[in-house]
Amino acid sequence: MEIKQLYTNCLSEAAYFIVSEKEAAVIDPLRDTDTYIKMAEEQGVTIKYIFETHFHADFVSGHLELAKKTGAPIVFGPDAKAGFKIHKAEDGEEFKLGAITIKAIHTPGHTLESTCYLLSDEQKNPYCIFTGDTLFVGDVGRPDLFSGNLTKEELASIMYDSLQQKIKTLADHIIVYPAHGPGSACGKNLGPDTFSTIGVQKATNYALKDMSREDFIKKVTDGLSAPPAYFPLNAKINSQGYDSLDEVYERGFVALSVEEFEQKTTNGCWILDTRPSTVFTTGFVPDSISIGLDGRYAEWAGTLLPLKQPLVLITEVGKEKESITRLARVGIDNIEGYLAGGYDTWLQSGRTIDMIIDIDPDEFAMDLPYDDNMEILDVRKKGEFEDGHVKGALNMPLDSLVDPLNVAMIDDEKNLYVHCAGGYRSVIAASLLKRHGYDNLRNVTGGYAKIKLQKNVPVVLPGKTRV
Repeated sequence: MEIKQLYTNCLSEAAYFIVSEKEAAVIDPLRDTDTYIKMAEEQGVTIKYIFETHFHADFVSGHLELAKKTGAPIVFGPDAKAGFKIHKAEDGEEFKLGAITIKAIHTPGHTLESTCYLLSDEQKNPYCIFTGDTLFVGDVGRPDLFSGNLTKEELASIMYDSLQQKIKTLADHIIVYPAHGPGSACGKNLGPDTFSTIGVQKATNYALKDMSREDFIKKVTDGLSAPPAYFPLNAKINSQGYDSLDEVYERGFVALSVEEFEQKTTNGCWILDTRPSTVFTTGFVPDSISIGLDGRYAEWAGTLLPLKQPLVLITEVGKEKESITRLARVGIDNIEGYLAGGYDTWLQSGRTIDMIIDIDPDEFAMDLPYDDNMEILDVRKKGEFEDGHVKGALNMPLDSLVDPLNVAMIDDEKNLYVHCAGGYRSVIAASLLKRHGYDNLRNVTGGYAKIKLQKNVPVVLPGKTRV
């Protein structure tokens, strides 16, 4: 028996490839399925099952693509309602895979169809459980992500029963393999590890502590931030179907000349620049949106870009296909090509370029006492801001900048100094503001992590102010 966790940092997502004898199963596959097919070919095994823990909201799963290419059935748990052929597992139904057994355990709460899969080894001993978004390391799946017409409180109550009756009753030694790790928006505050054990989670996970139903509902639903805008659309895509990735490549993996690229933008395509943020600021095609491959690219693209908005890409040479693939993982597949040769081609054509001024924290600290027209724009999340921020800063979380009414609240007569935690999000924010006509921008490199080290910068911390 072999279990391989395939972790994608950009989405904080874990898929699993399981092999016993000459048979394999894939759990929660990504949309780009060639990895699983290649693994099966290299090991000389047949993919027998495709297990889905639920209809994912944070990425487009690869179940349809993988089923089409392998002939393996797609297995969902009870209550799953799909617009394509699935095997709807009964609670407790067992699936033989070589010499091992995988049992479906219906655990509604995160969604109504949420199901965990308990793997028993060759000796029929329970060995590990694939918990999807039901149980994370240090957290549980949020109960407010578009499952029927139930309220988050009603779903949390259902989750309470699932955890009490199906999860906490498992033996302590059983390994927990969740669908997500730290940084995922599918929970409130996932721990730093991507796997654990039932025993460790009983001891450390707040949601598995002994408490009343009422207390559990309050703890699980308290402090939930608004989910990214693309979540309900991805959940719908996963339940109803989508284009094959080959079709996405056929439309989008097309090299465009400068003239063709310009024509696309004239016809309404937005420009997405996927180069590193540190490169983008030094020069870019006007009106480009910066979302670099070097950060949480797919998640921010899904959050900030309309899913059906036609796009053309500017990438580092050789990164064109990766840029398209990672967009497709969150359902953004309306790409109409990329600029051949990247930004250098545009630069060599002699056409107009734009830039964003970078300043380091030292320069920011020097400007602070003397620029009476300064507006400090902090684009971190509200919780980050509350944990510490520059005195007088305006908190405008990055995802709020998709709303023109929020952007309109920013004074275009001010000298805007934009920062985030480390520099990635602030460049995205600056590019969005540029599109809205804001030119008096400064991007503070290194973000708050470096700013707070400047002794002469007043910082507000919980309960006190450092002057």
